[in-house]
Amino acid sequence: MDHQVLTTVLFLAVVALTIGITIRASRSSSGTSDFYAGGRSFSPVQNGLAIGGDYMSAASFLGISGIIALSGYDGFLYSIGFLVAWLVALLLVAEMLRNSGRFTMADQLAFRMKQKPVRLAAATSTVVVSIFYLLAQMVGAGSLVALLLGVDDQVVKNIVIFGVGALMIFYVTVGGMKGTTWVQIVKAVLLMTGSALIVVLVLAQFDFNLSSLLGAAADNSGKGQAFLEPGLKYGATLTSKLDFVSLGIALVLGTAGLPHILIRFYTVPTAKDARKSVLWAIGLIGVFYLFTLVLGFGAAALLDTSTLDKSGNLAAPRLAEEVGGGAGSTGGAILLALIAAVAFATILAVVAGLTLTSSASVAHDVYNNVIKKGQATEQEEIKVTRFAAAGIGLVAILLAIPAQSLNIAFLVALAFAVAASANLPTIVFNMFWRRFNTRGALWSIYGGLISAVGLVIFSPVMSGKGVDADGKNLSLLPTSIDISWFPLENPGIVSIPLGFLFGIIGTLSKREPAAEDRYTELEVRALTGSGSEKATSH
Repeated sequence: MDHQVLTTVLFLAVVALTIGITIRASRSSSGTSDFYAGGRSFSPVQNGLAIGGDYMSAASFLGISGIIALSGYDGFLYSIGFLVAWLVALLLVAEMLRNSGRFTMADQLAFRMKQKPVRLAAATSTVVVSIFYLLAQMVGAGSLVALLLGVDDQVVKNIVIFGVGALMIFYVTVGGMKGTTWVQIVKAVLLMTGSALIVVLVLAQFDFNLSSLLGAAADNSGKGQAFLEPGLKYGATLTSKLDFVSLGIALVLGTAGLPHILIRFYTVPTAKDARKSVLWAIGLIGVFYLFTLVLGFGAAALLDTSTLDKSGNLAAPRLAEEVGGGAGSTGGAILLALIAAVAFATILAVVAGLTLTSSASVAHDVYNNVIKKGQATEQEEIKVTRFAAAGIGLVAILLAIPAQSLNIAFLVALAFAVAASANLPTIVFNMFWRRFNTRGALWSIYGGLISAVGLVIFSPVMSGKGVDADGKNLSLLPTSIDISWFPLENPGIVSIPLGFLFGIIGTLSKREPAAEDRYTELEVRALTGSGSEKATSH
C-alpha cells in the first residue's frame, strides 16, 4: 500500500505540474497569434525541445520498447523509421512551410488556390490524422494507469481514457499553444532524464557491454539468434514482407505530413529558427531512439516477456521496476512510479498538441475562412477552437475504448500512413510544381485520405485476425465480422503512391492560370520569407 501511495503521489504531482504550467501560460495569451503559434516567441532550442516532446510520444516510449521486447530486430525498425523521417521534414518542409504559411497547413495551400474547397479538405485531413494519433495516446494512458493502480479492470481503463480526454481539452482551451509548448518542453526534459536513468541501470547489469545485453535478450526471449535478425515479425511470408515495406514508407514519409509537427514550425520568429529547431529536435530524438534500443532489448533480457500484455505496451515500466530492485521493493516502486509519471506526462503533452492542431484547423480554416469568409474576430475564432477541441476529444475517447488491444506504436504508424498519403503529396506539389492547382490539391488530399482510411477499414486491423490464446479478439470488430480483403496491416505502400497519383491526374485534367500565376510569388516567399507575416490568402 505504501508503494501504491508513493506511485499515486508522483503521478498526481506530474499532472499538477502540467496544469500549473497551462494556467500560468494562459495569462499571457491574448489573440490568435498567441493561441495558435505561441506569439512566435519561442527560441530554436525551446521549439526543438517542444518538437521532441511532441514527437517522442507514448508510441515511442511504450510502444517501440514493447515491440522490440517481443519481436527483437524487427521492432527496432520502428525506431529507425521514426528517426530517418526527420531528414525528409528538414530538407523538404520545415523552412519553406514556415515562410509561406501563418497558422495551419491550409494557409500555404490557400495562398494560390481557391480558399473554400482547399481549406475544407486540409481541415478534414488534419482532424482524421490527429484522431488516429490520439487513439494511440489514449490506449497508452489506459494501460499505464491500470498498471500503476495494480488493476486490470476494463472499466478503470475506460475511466482513465475519459480522464485523459478531459485533461487534454483543458490544456487546449485554457493554455493554447503557449501552455501546450511549455508542457511539451518540460515533458521532453523529464522523458530524456527518466529514459537515461533506466538505460544506465540496464547497461550496468551487463557491465555496459551492449553485446552481452543483446546475447542475454536473445537467450531469454526463447527465440535464440532469430531474435537479433530480420524476419521474426516481418518476413515469414510475402504478405509480411510487403507489410514491412509499407510500414517503412509510411514512417519515413509520414512525419513531413503530420499536422501537429507542421504547426510547430510557426511558433518561432523566422524560417532560420524553424530549421534550427528541427536540428535540435533531430539531435534529441536521435539520442532517444538509441535509448529505445536498450529499453527494448533490456526488457527482453531481464523480464519474462510471456507475462507482458500481448501489445507489449508496458515493457518499459516493468523494466524500470525490475532494475530498481524488482516487484515489491521500494526501489522498484520508486522507479516504476517515476517512469509511469513521465510516460503519462508524455501522453498529456502529445494529446494537447494534437487536439490544438486539429481544433485550430477547424476554427481557422473552416469557421473563419470558409463559413465567415475571413471576417470572424479573433475572440470568435478562439471560442470555436475551444468547442472544436471538446468535440474532437470526445470522438477520440469513444474510438480509443475498443482499440485498447492494439500496440500503440502500430496505431501511430497508421496515422503516419494517412498523413503521408493525404498531406505530404499536396505540400510537396504545392511548393515545387507550378502547374499544381485546386483540383490537384483536392484529389490528392481526399484521394490519399480515402485510400488510406479505406484500406485500414478493410484490413486485418479491423477484422479477420481471430482471437489469441486468452480468447481476446485481435481485431477491432467482433470476430463474427470479417471484411479484411486487403491483406496488409499498414496501407502506406498503396495509399501513398495513390495520393501522389491523384494529385497528378487532378492537376493535369484541368488548368488553373490563377494558381500558376501566383506560384512565383509563393516560391519567393517560401525561399526568402518575404511577406510571410501577412495574410496568406487572396
